[in-house]
Amino acid sequence: MDNIYRPYLMTISDMTDEAPGVRTFKLNFSNEDEGRNFKFQTGQFGLYSVFGAGESTFCIASSPTREDYIECTFREAGRVTKALRELNIGDTLGFRGPYGNVFPIDKWEGKNLVFIAGGIALPPLRSVIWNCLDLRDKYKDVTIIYGAKTTEDLVYKHELKEWDARDDVNLVTTVDPGGETPEWNGKVGFVPTVVEEAAPESKDTIAIVCGPPIMIKFTLPALEKLGFKQDKVYTTLENRMKCGLGKCGRCNIGCTYVCKEGPVFTAEEVSKMPDEF
Repeated sequence: MDNIYRPYLMTISDMTDEAPGVRTFKLNFSNEDEGRNFKFQTGQFGLYSVFGAGESTFCIASSPTREDYIECTFREAGRVTKALRELNIGDTLGFRGPYGNVFPIDKWEGKNLVFIAGGIALPPLRSVIWNCLDLRDKYKDVTIIYGAKTTEDLVYKHELKEWDARDDVNLVTTVDPGGETPEWNGKVGFVPTVVEEAAPESKDTIAIVCGPPIMIKFTLPALEKLGFKQDKVYTTLENRMKCGLGKCGRCNIGCTYVCKEGPVFTAEEVSKMPDEF
């Protein structure tokens, strides 16, 4: 696209309510030629716009192995996301992107993978999870540890069942104490604690972490205790993504512009950032 600020026009072809206030859109390109030429890699993000309301930044939640469409998952939290929730199947919205760097999944081939996510932070990991599962023969053991405040807050419930039913995926789900229901058969506890209990093997293993800053803050030491080196742990700084181009000056952490140099970083890189993160 010649003009990096001009959005693609996208048509909502499907939608799923994932949790209270959380919705997933399946988006197809209104211009089929643009759809055929569009490429992205897992970890990248975009800006989604409702005309007259503004635009908001989210990851691309679908895998690049699933072509001809993209998906985004958002929580209603402000003017733009409220306007997004008012859209329906068949409506048009704008999308510009993809922006940012990517998860280096080629470098992970032949290794075990441990995905760790909390709450609404599963969408960016969903993209890389499906990307790796669609290339399943290239990776060894796959473990997914996912937690939310309550059972109701867990997103992608239908896909959690699908992952749980697979013989080649080890799924561990948890909710915070008090968030369980009588029918709940998963873990009860905070994600960092459950990570330590699950104790995934650190040898030949890559860990990919995404969640609220407080979850990441306590999960990284838990992984270190289990023997994970910082350069084998990846995260994506979703909450710092802004204009996508590093032009607005709001995504920087110290001298690092998350939109241009991220959002994907190793724990080693994050450890060198100022405490403001």
